[in-house]
Amino acid sequence: MDRIFVCKNVSQKSARILLTNGGDIVIIYKTERTLFFCNRVGKRCDMQRVYSLIVDNNPGVLSRISGLFSRRGYSIDSITAGLTADPRFTRITIVASGDELILSQIEKQVRKLEDIVEIKVLDPSESVYRELIMVKIRANASERAEIISVADIFRAKIVDVEKESLMVELTGTQSKLDGFLNLLDGYEILELARTGITGLKRGIKDVTYIDESGNISDN
Repeated sequence: MDRIFVCKNVSQKSARILLTNGGDIVIIYKTERTLFFCNRVGKRCDMQRVYSLIVDNNPGVLSRISGLFSRRGYSIDSITAGLTADPRFTRITIVASGDELILSQIEKQVRKLEDIVEIKVLDPSESVYRELIMVKIRANASERAEIISVADIFRAKIVDVEKESLMVELTGTQSKLDGFLNLLDGYEILELARTGITGLKRGIKDVTYIDESGNISDN
């Protein structure tokens, strides 16, 4: 499947059929921890799952994790990494897709890696996901105002303007970013950079605390 279509308002036991701009039929439904999607009626659906990892901030940790995915043939849709509030640790967010068996294996195999402190699955109904995109668009003086109007609708920022181009920065959900790109259809996109998803669980019930000795406790 070339693209993943996310629908927020899908109840746990319901399914929704969407007709995309390209004419593909997309069936979407959600279980407790997983968003299912498929692009043809009657075919088994793949699944997309978001994993949040806390890892020791050691050299090469990201390459070891990606190497595990490569060796076992797991599919990574996106991966992001950055320091946590505690500089000893890095938070890595991985979006992976596959069937239920593969996704459960991913969690088990990643947990076995030496640098992994904790791994959690981010339930879409109990978490906040965000992604950042930067788009450089070819635009003359007359086109510039039209693009800025589209950017204003999505509360995007114009971060650079040149005589023949402008650059737009937008942060939001996957669906918001995809909607913005759809409205840019007809303009020439010169370059595009997309960070991939990062996210956190809502509230304080599932916050992980790590003391100076490396011991883990949940709130």
